[in-house]
Amino acid sequence: MSDSTVVARDLAVGYGARPTWSGADFELGAGEFVAVLGPNGAGKSTLLRAVLGLLPPLAGDLRVLGGPPRRGNPAIGYVPQHRELDTSIALTGRDVVGLGVDGHRWGARLAGTARRQVRKSVDEAVAAVGATAYVDRRVGNLSGGELQRLLLAQSLVRDPRILLLDEPLSNLDMRNQSAIAGLVSRIARERNVTVLLVEHDVNPLLPVVDRVIYVAGGSVAIGTPDEVVQPATLSRLYGTPVEVLRDSRGRIFVVGLEAEASHPHA
Repeated sequence: MSDSTVVARDLAVGYGARPTWSGADFELGAGEFVAVLGPNGAGKSTLLRAVLGLLPPLAGDLRVLGGPPRRGNPAIGYVPQHRELDTSIALTGRDVVGLGVDGHRWGARLAGTARRQVRKSVDEAVAAVGATAYVDRRVGNLSGGELQRLLLAQSLVRDPRILLLDEPLSNLDMRNQSAIAGLVSRIARERNVTVLLVEHDVNPLLPVVDRVIYVAGGSVAIGTPDEVVQPATLSRLYGTPVEVLRDSRGRIFVVGLEAEASHPHA
């Protein structure tokens, strides 16, 4: 791809000298929405850590925006898993989003011009996620879906080229899962941002995701949902026969992983 933002060639990542997975080859393009799927402990979040420059490759090559991954890259927005906010502090949604501009200055007063620029950036990010109506409420008075939108705005406030989201749909009901998935898809296309979203369940993402990266059994497969979430590919990744069923609403169910769920990667 001429507009590739993340390129992996025979990539292996892991902790210590032991790879969590290896042999990954893929290119991600600007404006592409990619879901990272797989069981617990397979190495989904490990991929995000590698892109963030927190985990060097054990083998192969990884290029992010044309160069090696580096820590603190302002061109990457990131929403970590299980982001906790102290609801007893008088913190508003606007404060939360503003931390994405210059979080290390929290508590310090910015000069007038800088303050106006921060407010403009925050307002634009809040509008992009549709949170204008409640951005000035205290975080303790926000629903899970509202707070997730504000955390997404925080990751967008510096206008990134890559957006990494680690299980942003967890702890949301089905309606909010679908709403956040659709919102992320729209942001990817309108802002031409590459999105990598880690999730366990592909179903809320099926209507909007472009491709999936499936991580299991120490290997990686990438393609459209129909290409990857199917018996032959999953059976190869897991090393055991797997069935993929669809119900009348088009939802996908993977059958045959009872042993994997009880003893992951035994």
